[in-house]
Amino acid sequence: MTKADIIDQVSAGTGLTKVETEAVVNGFIHSVKEALLRGERVDLRGFGTFLVQERAARSARNPRTNEPIAVPSAVVPHFKPSKEFRRMVDETVSD
Repeated sequence: MTKADIIDQVSAGTGLTKVETEAVVNGFIHSVKEALLRGERVDLRGFGTFLVQERAARSARNPRTNEPIAVPSAVVPHFKPSKEFRRMVDETVSD
């Protein structure tokens, strides 16, 4: 599913035009990005939490030369789905 698909679906479900819906979706994405850039959490009850996490420095290996490489620490955005959402996905998608 793409952003355009989401806009189409939300537009059809709300009665808003696609232009209005695109503005809302873009506003939501912008708000989440801005909050994460400030180091804040974004909690969406029943869906999940967007947050930033620090990934620790580690050593890895170059697969071609087998030489060790130092991978520096990094701060990365992370999404943690809610328990309810994880359960729904597991029940629906499991084979």
